[in-house]
Formats: sequence, structure tokens, C-alpha cells
Amino acid sequence: MTMNVAAGAAAYANAAKTLTAPQGAGAVSGGGFGEMLKSTLEGAISDQQKGETASMQAIAGNGDINSVVAAVTNADVTLQTVTAVRDKVVSAYQEILHMTV
Repeated sequence: MTMNVAAGAAAYANAAKTLTAPQGAGAVSGGGFGEMLKSTLEGAISDQQKGETASMQAIAGNGDINSVVAAVTNADVTLQTVTAVRDKVVSAYQEILHMTV
């Protein structure tokens, strides 16, 4: 089973650079947190589509079972990660709403 560990490590490194760069440093290109979030979600959607494509090829009898399992597992891990991040964001938002000013 092949998991895309290198892509995950690269995403974490990119996020760390983006979030720890000093204001006005100019060393990091991109649109900030919003752009990073957008590209991450696009990657998650792409992983889901690859899993679906591999499943459809297996149903048609054209897919290798190892690649199908790898693609579906990668899509599942991606979905679990997106769900966990969403839950953390909602929790943080609710905590902010309960703060007294």
C-alpha cells in the first residue's frame, strides 16, 4: 500500500513556512492562509476523485487491486484529516463565541 507521505510532509513544511514567516519578509510567495487552505482543499478533492476513479476501474475489471486499495485508503485518510480540521475550526469558533468581552 502506497501512501503519499512525501506530499504530506511537503504540505506541512509549506504550512510551517507560511505561518512562521515574519510580516513583510517577502520570502514566502502566495496568498497567505486563505490560499494555503484553498490549495489543500483542492488536493483533498483530487484525492477523493482519484479514489473514485480507481474504484470505477476496478468495478469495470481494469484496475489493479493494490492500486485501488492504495487510492481508496489515501482518499479515506484525506477525508478523515479534513473532517478533523473542520471539527477543530468549528470548536475554535464556538469557543470564540462564548468569550466574554
